Amino acid sequence: MDLLCLESDKVVRAPPDPNILYDDRVLQSLLTVEDQFLPQCSYFRCVQQDIEPYMRRMVASWMHEVCEEENANEDVFPMAINYLDRFLAIKPTRKGCLQLLGAVCIFIASKLKDCRTLSAEKLCIYTDNSISPRELLDWELVVLGKLRWNIASVIPNDFIEHIVRRLPLPKEKLPLVRKHTHTFIALCATDFSLALNPPSMIATGSVGAAICGLQLDRANDTLRRDNLTALLGKITNTELDCLRECQEQIERVLISSLQGGDQNQGPNKMLHAGDKARKQQDQSGTPTDVRDVDL
Repeated sequence: MDLLCLESDKVVRAPPDPNILYDDRVLQSLLTVEDQFLPQCSYFRCVQQDIEPYMRRMVASWMHEVCEEENANEDVFPMAINYLDRFLAIKPTRKGCLQLLGAVCIFIASKLKDCRTLSAEKLCIYTDNSISPRELLDWELVVLGKLRWNIASVIPNDFIEHIVRRLPLPKEKLPLVRKHTHTFIALCATDFSLALNPPSMIATGSVGAAICGLQLDRANDTLRRDNLTALLGKITNTELDCLRECQEQIERVLISSLQGGDQNQGPNKMLHAGDKARKQQDQSGTPTDVRDVDL
């Protein structure tokens, strides 16, 4: 007798719940608590003495490569970056432990957000075995303790569906808008200059940048830049000037990345990307799919 279990290599994820997405109370609750999960300070100025911004950018890019290589849920990477920033904002860390910290943050985020978690052994392989599973598990407890086990963070991805479903977007364009928005959010996560912005602002700015880049305003005047900014600001209760600045900053970061601005800005000896990551060809130094985004 054959067992009709649905186990397979294909990951099956639950579809969005419209009862949640169309309830304004859910969006309002996210907006109310999001500031609780921001880094407490610009930690390069007042906490970290051995870590520089370019090191954080390098480990963030490595973390994104690992998540992309493993086809992790889109929420894993921004959630892991949130843990990384919150930890670095309260605990001085040696640069030699930064990749270990990044691996631990991925480990915890994948447990919370993915139906198939990344194992400690696999994460160690991605570091070219520069860390051991025992070290990773020991540091997991350290990170969780410093974060007070408060790991259900609000991230920009939590706002995407709430925003796009309240915009007059063609249904056939929604998958492309989501894809570009996820790419912008991943790009923001690798750049510390945007780390202190609320997740709702990052999500709103990313959606706006994606829509403008796809030139969807040609068919609908409501989606023209100024009208779109006003509509997005109303949805997330964001000040228009702050939203415009955030969207422009996101676009500047994208342009800088496309021009190779993120490459060769620090010694690469610090990180070992692992065998799989090194096999990627035609790397741009930016998150996957960034080169597909138009401005």
